[in-house]
Amino acid sequence: MSVGLTLLGLLQSGPRHGYDLKRSYDERFGHDRPLHYGQVYSTLARLLKNGLVEVESEPGDGPERKRYAITSAGVSDVDQWLAQPETPEPYLQSTLYTKVVLALLSGHDATEVLDTQRAEHLRLMRDLTRRKADGDLADQLICDHALFHLEADLRWLELTAARLDQLATAVRP
Repeated sequence: MSVGLTLLGLLQSGPRHGYDLKRSYDERFGHDRPLHYGQVYSTLARLLKNGLVEVESEPGDGPERKRYAITSAGVSDVDQWLAQPETPEPYLQSTLYTKVVLALLSGHDATEVLDTQRAEHLRLMRDLTRRKADGDLADQLICDHALFHLEADLRWLELTAARLDQLATAVRP
């Protein structure tokens, strides 16, 4: 996910301070990976340099505080980003497939590799299911997305286990 475009999207509702943007980002998108303040301010500096945001200063007793506002160029970038579909990310060369093939080539137990991975997937699915039950709608949707991907991985694990003899024949010299 593009942090810069996400911050621009958050600015469309109105100007904000950097710490407000970080808090809003973390609440909505950063559950598992909150932004560091340094990343927020370096991203805002880059957006400012590129003319996608502008700074509005606030008068006050303390040090000058900056509020960032999106420019028309920033709005245009967000509009274009939202209109573009995301490229699906096929796992055409996954680490898991590599491990299975290497297990077969090196005489390790490929079934054990698959079983270990299946157990890890199931553990994560249980964790996500608990998080989903306790979470708000955003958490539920994010967990559903992850769970659907894990279910697809489990189907692949089962298919690979069923074809392990064929794969062994195909990859061994």
